[in-house]
Amino acid sequence: MKSMFITVSTTSFDELIAAAHSPPALQALQSRGYQKLVLQVGWGSLPQPQPSSSPAAAVEAFRFKDLLAEELQSADLVISHTGAGSCLETLENEKPLIVVINDKLMNHQLELAKQLHRDGCVLYCNCRDNLLVSENASDFPI
Repeated sequence: MKSMFITVSTTSFDELIAAAHSPPALQALQSRGYQKLVLQVGWGSLPQPQPSSSPAAAVEAFRFKDLLAEELQSADLVISHTGAGSCLETLENEKPLIVVINDKLMNHQLELAKQLHRDGCVLYCNCRDNLLVSENASDFPI
């Protein structure tokens, strides 16, 4: 079963979770062959279930787990906030990674994303890019 894992670690990044869980994003995932979307929402809001008329991708959501190894190992693609720990853990598991910069925070995220991109490790965007449904979606390995 082709699956995507989205993680925000111990932060709150509702904008990313909402963008990934929106009906257009779920439809885009289904059209790309994904049957499962796993959302790790941290301190953010748990997403509300979509109406039964929404796409067939199964959605699982949770706040925290002691280890994310199982989710990382079973994912075909990981989308993560741009936290150093999340990035390194995903790359250590040799999974394709898209990092999403939280523009509402004034921190190192853009610098880290740009460096990892220059090193050929990740693609990066922000939530405004709407990476799952944008015209540039073919630029992403989804």
